[in-house]
Amino acid sequence: MSSLSNFKKSALILLLASSIAACGDNDNNDSIEDQEPVVIVEPEPVVYEFTITFSNLTAGQPLSPLSVIAFDETPPWKFGETASVGLEMIAESGANEEYLSDENALASVSAEGGIGPGETTSVTLLVDAQDVLNLSFAAMLGNTNDAFTGLSSVDVSTLEVGSSISRTTPVYDAGTEANTETADTVPGPAAGGEGFNEIRDDIADIITMHPGVVSNQDGLSNSALGAEHKFDNPVSKIVITRTQ
Repeated sequence: MSSLSNFKKSALILLLASSIAACGDNDNNDSIEDQEPVVIVEPEPVVYEFTITFSNLTAGQPLSPLSVIAFDETPPWKFGETASVGLEMIAESGANEEYLSDENALASVSAEGGIGPGETTSVTLLVDAQDVLNLSFAAMLGNTNDAFTGLSSVDVSTLEVGSSISRTTPVYDAGTEANTETADTVPGPAAGGEGFNEIRDDIADIITMHPGVVSNQDGLSNSALGAEHKFDNPVSKIVITRTQ
């Protein structure tokens, strides 16, 4: 009986030893040196092409060339925030070179020229993007001090090829120049005054809704603007069509 018991104990010890050895072999086989490196594959960017149609709905306000910026997260302007120098230049003079070079832009484009009352123009934008894609728009109302229209952000990442979305736009005040309407401060054809001025003399240096043109016929005696330069919202219509 004692011999049998000793035999069983010996067999158990051998079995445990074999298991330990096997575990040791498995650890060696699964060592870091033997593991395959993890390869992270970045998603391929999607090529988007958009045709943007821009219509001036006013009766007496010329609009500057439409400026379009594509971005993923940070728009070039936001309602209630301080205007960038680029947006200030658009709102005060219609010049958009500074604005279109925004550091967060994935791509940008400008229409070829200004757009008169009742007219329509179009522009094409091509951009590569991976995930979220937004478009932002801006154009000056020429017969004002610093009024502009546009859209801060429109998500177009899910727009299918051949599909369109349409938006109308109100008038914003860039908050960078007082609305004096004088001949020397309004750059449009109604006055031919100064455009961009880096001095900001508005009461609030933030983007707000524009209060509207007063004109020399409604109590602002030194205004270079007449009743024909007044406007009602919306002042423009933007149609975005994905063509690729």
